[in-house]
Amino acid sequence: LELGKSYTLKWTQQASINERFDCYPNQNSTKEKCEQLGCVWEQSPSNPDSPSCYYNSDNAYSVDGVEYSSSGLVANLTLNSTNARANDKYTEPIGTLRLEVKYHSNHMLQFKIYDYQNARYEVPVPLNLPSSPVNTNENLLYEVSVQRKPFGIQVRRKSTGTVIWDSQLPTFTFSDMFIQISTRLASQYIYGFGETEHTMFRRNMSWHTWGMFTRDQAPTYKLNSYGYQPFYMALEEDGNAHGVLLLNSNAMDVTFQPTPALTYRTIGGILDFYMVLGPTPELVVQEYTELIGRPVMPPYWSLGFQLCRYGYRNDSEISQLVEEMKAANIPYDVQYVDIDHMERQLDFTLGARFQGLPALINKIKAEGMRFIIILDPTISGNETDYPTFSRGVEDDVFIKWPNTNDIIYSKLYGAHAAFPDFLRNSTVEWWKREILEFYDNPRNNSQSVKFDGLWIDMNEPATFYNGALEGCRDDLLNYPPYIPHLGYRSDGLIVKTPCMEGEQRLPDGTPVRHYDVHSLYGWSQTKPTLDALQNATKERGIVITRSTYPSSGKWAGHWLGDNKAAWDQLAKSIIGMMEFSLFGISYTGADICGFFNDSQYELCLRWMQLGAFYPYSRNHNEKGTRRQDPVSWDATFENISRKVLNIRYTLLPYFYTLMYDAHAHGSTVIRPVLHEFVTDRTTWDIYEQFLWGPAILISPVMQPNAVTVDAYIPDAIWYDYYTDTNIGVRGKSVTLPAPLDHINLHIRGGYIIAWQQPANTTFYSRKNPMGLTVALNESQLAEGQLYWDDG
Repeated sequence: LELGKSYTLKWTQQASINERFDCYPNQNSTKEKCEQLGCVWEQSPSNPDSPSCYYNSDNAYSVDGVEYSSSGLVANLTLNSTNARANDKYTEPIGTLRLEVKYHSNHMLQFKIYDYQNARYEVPVPLNLPSSPVNTNENLLYEVSVQRKPFGIQVRRKSTGTVIWDSQLPTFTFSDMFIQISTRLASQYIYGFGETEHTMFRRNMSWHTWGMFTRDQAPTYKLNSYGYQPFYMALEEDGNAHGVLLLNSNAMDVTFQPTPALTYRTIGGILDFYMVLGPTPELVVQEYTELIGRPVMPPYWSLGFQLCRYGYRNDSEISQLVEEMKAANIPYDVQYVDIDHMERQLDFTLGARFQGLPALINKIKAEGMRFIIILDPTISGNETDYPTFSRGVEDDVFIKWPNTNDIIYSKLYGAHAAFPDFLRNSTVEWWKREILEFYDNPRNNSQSVKFDGLWIDMNEPATFYNGALEGCRDDLLNYPPYIPHLGYRSDGLIVKTPCMEGEQRLPDGTPVRHYDVHSLYGWSQTKPTLDALQNATKERGIVITRSTYPSSGKWAGHWLGDNKAAWDQLAKSIIGMMEFSLFGISYTGADICGFFNDSQYELCLRWMQLGAFYPYSRNHNEKGTRRQDPVSWDATFENISRKVLNIRYTLLPYFYTLMYDAHAHGSTVIRPVLHEFVTDRTTWDIYEQFLWGPAILISPVMQPNAVTVDAYIPDAIWYDYYTDTNIGVRGKSVTLPAPLDHINLHIRGGYIIAWQQPANTTFYSRKNPMGLTVALNESQLAEGQLYWDDG
C-alpha cells in the first residue's frame, strides 16, 4: 500500500450455518417463495438439514416503554410493518401486542405475550399460581431484561450470570394463525417435549423438528403421538438446570438447532411461558409439578404385575389364565379386559361371550386380585337401542357443528361415532352416571361389573376416518396456512380425528373450537373418569389414560401406547418413562413384550425383567398375535418371570414410598441417572440405565444373544442387590455378567431400603414380615424412609 493513496476494501460476512433460522418452515419451500418473504435462499450441500431459506434481518417488533415493578414488568410491542413477513391475512403480524412478566416466586417466573385489543383463546387448564407474588428481590434466582429493538426477552441465572433464555432473534412473529418465537439455549443438553418416539433421552440438536398434536399414532420416529407435553428441562454448562413450559394447546412444532437454539411455532392461542430455575434437575421437576399439580397416588395393588390382551375370546379364557398363573406361583395382581368384553365395542355393555365376567371378577377379587376394564370415549349413534347414547343426547353432551344442534359423527369400529365433550359440566355428570350404572347395575345386580380401575383409550380423540362422515366444512381450520411438522402433514389436522370446526363448551358455557382444544380431549376426560371411579368403588383406584396434557398426572397414569415386539423398544421405553417423569406422570410403563407382532422368547424374557421395574408393569398384546403371558412359554420362562417379579414385590414398600414422595413433593420415581449425579457429565447422556428413586440402579440387557451388559457405575458406593457385597467400582463403565436369568441391580451406599417378603398378590404380601437393607456410605452412614397406609 502506498502512503497517501486511498483504497476500498470489500468483504462479505458469512454467517455461520448454525446461526440460520428457518424463514420458510412450511411445506414445499422454493427460492421464489423464500424471497417473497424477504429472506435469503442459499442451500448448504455440506449440511442438507439446515434451512435453505433463512432470515437476514431483525424481527418486526420493538418495545416502546417498559413499566417495572417489584413483581414483574409490562410493555407494549410496536410493529414495524416494513419488516413484517406474511403471505395472507391469517399470518399478518398483529400490531397490538403486550408483554407481561410476573415474578411468581424466587424460583418461578411467567412471561406472556397476547393481543390486548382482541381476546384470543387461552388454555383453560388451571395452574397452581400464588394469588400474589411470593418473592423477595434479593432472593430471586433470575433477572429479566427486555431488549427494545428488535424486541427480545433475556433471562439470566443471577448466581452465575448464565443466559438461559434469549429471544432477540429474527423469527419472532405473532399473527392469528401463526405464532413463532425462538430462543438461544444455555447448552446442547435439552430433555423433554412429547409425545414422540426418539432414540435418546437427550434431544438431538442437529436441525430436527418435532410436531405436537394429539393423535392415535403408534410410537414411530418423528410422528406426533398420543400426548401433548410442551415442557423441557435444560442443563447449563455448569450442571445447573431449569425448566420451561409453554402453556398452549394448538397444533405446534419445535425445531432444535445446533446454535444451540430452539424455535416454537404454534397456530393459535397466545404465548404463555413458565420458567422454573431449579437449580438441580430434581428440583426442576418438583417446581414444575408444584405448578401443574403433583402426580396421583396410586393404590398399592396397582404396583403389582398385570395381564391383558386384545383378543380374549371369552371370559372362560381369562378364568383359565388366572388359574394357570396361580398354579405357576407367579406374582400377579391385576387382570384386564380390552374391548372384546363389549357388545360390538359399545361402552357399558357386555357381549354374549362375556356374560360370566361379573361373576369372574367377583371370584378373583375374593382371592385377593383386582380387575380393570377399558372405556373408549366415542359413543355409537346408529344403534336401535343404546341407552348411553340416548341419555347423552338428552343431556346435550356431544361435540356439534358450530351454530347448530347437529352432532358431528365420524367412524370407529363400524359405528357412527359421536364425541362426548368432556369440557362441559353436563358431559361430566353423564359420564359419571354411566360408569356408576355399569358398576352397580340398577336393573340386574348380577350384571354389575365390579372393576377396580379404568383404562381410557382412544382419547386423542381417535377415529378410523379423517374428519366427519359427511366431510368437514371449514378448510381454513382443517388445512390452516401453516401446518406444523406432524405425521401425514399434507392431510391437514384431521388425520384419524374429527373436524377442527367442531364446537365444544367450557364449564362456564363459553364456546371453543376443537381446533384450539383438540389436544386437551384426553386431559378433559381424565379427572371425570377418576371422580366416577372413586365414587363407584369408594376406594382410591387407578385410571390409565392414553392421551395426556400437562397436569394429567394429577389424576392418572399413562402407558406408552401400541409399541412393537422389537428389541429397540426396550431402550425407548426407558426414554419414554424418564420423559414422563419430567412431565409429572410417574405411574408409567410400556406394553411388556410388545403390543404389535409376535413376541420372541428371548425378547419377551428380557422385557419381563425390564418390565418388572416399570411403575405400571403390564404385559399386553394385540389380537391375532401369539400369547405372551408368562405361562404361555415354558417352565424356564415361568421360573425367570417368578424370580424377577418376586424381586419387584419384595421391593414394593420402598417403591410405594417413592410413589408417595412423587405425590407429596413431586420427586421422580423412574429417575434419570443425571438427576442424582449431575456433576458427572457422563450421566447427561445415559438412557439405557435408570434409577428407582435415589438408591436402586437398574441396568437391563436390551440386546439379543447378550450374556453381559455394559453399565456405567456412578461415583458412589454400590452394593450388588443379590449378594449385598460392595462392587468396588465407582465413576466408570464396566461390563457386568448378565446370563439369561439375571438383571443387574445395585443399591447405593448411604440408603436404607424397606422391603417385605413377596406373595402371589399384594393383598397377601402386605401381611408378610418386613425388613430393612442398610447400605452404608463412605462415612458408615445410611438413611431412608417408609410411607405406609391402607393401600
